[in-house]
Amino acid sequence: QWEKMDDTYDVVHLGTENAKQFPIGANGGFKKTLLERFPEEEKAIDDFLLLVKNVRKSMMGYIGFKTFPVWLAKLLVKTGLVNYFTDYFKYASKTVKQTLDELTDNQDLKAVLSYSFGDYGVPPEEAPFTMHAMLIAHYYYSGGFYPVGGASEIAFHMIPVIEKAGGAVLVRAPVNQILIDSEGAACGVRVHKSSGDIDIHAPIVISDAGLYNTYQSLLPKQVVLKHGLDGLLSKVCHGVGAVSLFVGLRGTKEELGLKAQNCWAFTTNDLDAAYKEYLSRKAEDAGKVDVPILFISFPSSKDPTHEQRYPGKSTCTVITLCPYEWFEQWENERVMKRGKEYKDLKMSLAARMWEQTCRLYPQIKDKVEYFDMGTPITNKYYIGAPRGEIYGMDHNMARFQADMVTQLRPETPIPNLYLTGQDIWSCGLAGAVWASLLSANVTLNRNVIFDLINLKKKIGKNK
Repeated sequence: QWEKMDDTYDVVHLGTENAKQFPIGANGGFKKTLLERFPEEEKAIDDFLLLVKNVRKSMMGYIGFKTFPVWLAKLLVKTGLVNYFTDYFKYASKTVKQTLDELTDNQDLKAVLSYSFGDYGVPPEEAPFTMHAMLIAHYYYSGGFYPVGGASEIAFHMIPVIEKAGGAVLVRAPVNQILIDSEGAACGVRVHKSSGDIDIHAPIVISDAGLYNTYQSLLPKQVVLKHGLDGLLSKVCHGVGAVSLFVGLRGTKEELGLKAQNCWAFTTNDLDAAYKEYLSRKAEDAGKVDVPILFISFPSSKDPTHEQRYPGKSTCTVITLCPYEWFEQWENERVMKRGKEYKDLKMSLAARMWEQTCRLYPQIKDKVEYFDMGTPITNKYYIGAPRGEIYGMDHNMARFQADMVTQLRPETPIPNLYLTGQDIWSCGLAGAVWASLLSANVTLNRNVIFDLINLKKKIGKNK
């Protein structure tokens, strides 16, 4: 079940002291609230929304292109015919910044229209407009939703479906190798166990571990070199690392005045310059000055069951991006045993992030009951992110060009081995779901996307 968030699902803050606020609403509310703040920029806003709409329309051709056989996709790219099939790559040829610079000179408006770059981790001057437009369109028409019971409910509801189909879900069973038979085909996986590794054989292996983990860590090196997979890795790069601050608060959402919405807080309207300066800092300076981008959310305020489960309590999550290198020296230390220097560094950054949060929400400052932060090496330990990234491969310009899109697909040159997940579509839950549909298309040899469209029509008729 999904609970709808407030109609104003995001609020953008620009500045440090007395920050300007810009509410972001769904559908007609998006344009309405922007026009209230920028009445002289109606044409720019309309042109932006038209571009978002056009990118959304081009997605059907993009989806079709991703489902084509590799030989056909390559032919379309080589001949340029792909641009007659979909306009997607035309819009992917410009960055977010280039696109907005052509629409307006108003720096505040450009910042507000760029605000959600933190959802995929690439600043406006480096991000393809298509990625940004897909994200805006994702929320624009219906707004934001939150899983009732919390994010863990997504996995809990998937498991019975898998088991009903005869599958099994294993935890604490880390895969450390994809098995390759004498014919060069994938034939199963090796699972690490303290008493001795266990081989599980299967006719098909589908990796959701990401491109880097699959090709750098799980496959034998000679297999990677034989198929030129190291060449593919040289064309992509890791996404930026992230830190996540988790705070437990005393008080209900009503008592604390918390809403079912997110906050994006920026120190300036020059998002690119501030972000670039921040990433160039030395680790020891990370918490000495304001962090230029913060995502602030109160998960408890979005979940209607939270008060029943945790009466009188609320939660806050604050996330920002940061270089893996800041924490890299401790990557091989034991979790929870990384020493005082590591703890001091992460808590210095956490304290600065919390101080900035409390400027916007002063009512929560003295309500803290729990306070801890995960760093990029936390992400590496718990979710296997090679460089602490939370969005997989970097969502830069190169990744969304036609030749690269042709290569980022479920099929691999290794028989019986397939890919799925964020790296073959885009980041987030929606990106992973679309990737799973592409993978199902290939492994089942049928168009499950059409199956779902037909099922939706059938359900609609029976209502």
